[in-house]
Amino acid sequence: MNLPLPVAVGIWVVVGLVLLLLVLTGRRRLATRTRHLVPAPPEPPLTEGELGELVVGPVEAVYVSSTLHGDWLARIGAHGLGDRSHAEVTVYAGGVVVDRDAARPLLLPADALRAAGTAPGMAGKYVGRDGLVVLTWQVPADGTVEATTVDTGLRTRHRADHDRLLAAVRPLISPTTPSPKDPQ
Repeated sequence: MNLPLPVAVGIWVVVGLVLLLLVLTGRRRLATRTRHLVPAPPEPPLTEGELGELVVGPVEAVYVSSTLHGDWLARIGAHGLGDRSHAEVTVYAGGVVVDRDAARPLLLPADALRAAGTAPGMAGKYVGRDGLVVLTWQVPADGTVEATTVDTGLRTRHRADHDRLLAAVRPLISPTTPSPKDPQ
């Protein structure tokens, strides 16, 4: 059966719009569902001097996503934490700043950092071996939502930056900091 070109194009446009609507609805539901689990992350200070001495950076990376600690598929949609984007990661004595394109920058305060390691992948990206830098940190309570431990995944653009980033973050993790509890 041959449809006239305008009818065929119209059908494809309608199918495309329906698919786009489904994607946007899914993203909105994910954000709504996780907004009650994860508080809004802290804003970085306006001046870099407030974070202390520059340790490393900025390092070019891809911000993969943030997930609930221990579940690399439990993407957090609230507060833009599930949106993949290009980023610059800078490590200061007072914490880590992830400056994301088209999203609010993230501040991972040094006292909130719990672990720094690698993983083969997490929600939104699988690269194999130890291709992602994963920073485990606790998002502080905001008055309505309890503090929550999350894993933030970063894929550095250059392999040398991968190791430099890990080496810079690990000394910020206090040995007296309680380690995150793994989910049962």
